[in-house]
Amino acid sequence: MKRAIMRNVQNVIFLLFTFVSGVFYLCFYLVSIVLGLGLSFTVVGIPLLTNVLRTTQTFVQHERIQTKIYTDISIEPLAMRKRVEGNQWKQAKAELTDGRNWISIYWLMKKFVIGCICLVVGVLIYIAPVCFAIVPLLYHFMEINFLGSVVDSELKALQIMSLGFILMIGCSKIGNGLVKLIGGYTRLMFKAIRR
Repeated sequence: MKRAIMRNVQNVIFLLFTFVSGVFYLCFYLVSIVLGLGLSFTVVGIPLLTNVLRTTQTFVQHERIQTKIYTDISIEPLAMRKRVEGNQWKQAKAELTDGRNWISIYWLMKKFVIGCICLVVGVLIYIAPVCFAIVPLLYHFMEINFLGSVVDSELKALQIMSLGFILMIGCSKIGNGLVKLIGGYTRLMFKAIRR
């Protein structure tokens, strides 16, 4: 029982982490690439783009580690890329023309959509059943409506609590499947980058 509870807590943390990291990747890359392209006519833009593109490898490796910690899916790490020797413009050209950087950015930014889905599904399958389970403790202090009916008796509150416990058991399996699916997404991302 304790192991199942810990697994569910891990799943909730991973789903919330997926949402937060998806928002971060979208904001970080969208703002920095637009800013870098907008400033590319000055001396600042190209070095900014170069440094932003260098972050892709770090973020992709971070995704691999998080997937291993929370889903126990092992993914072989990417080989570390070496910086091109030469002046700043040669390094910038190498980073800008490396297709793996742009593929990584595409997959990392796409995680925003997956993160939004994870947030909604995580709330529905993990948070809602817990809220149903504590209805008998709360219906005395606040007005609770459930499917258009006011919860005003102990019998209704216990029925909703029972529904919450049933959903906790059933949704646990759905949550495990969703977390494995997201781990599979990370694996697909690594396959696409390695090509």
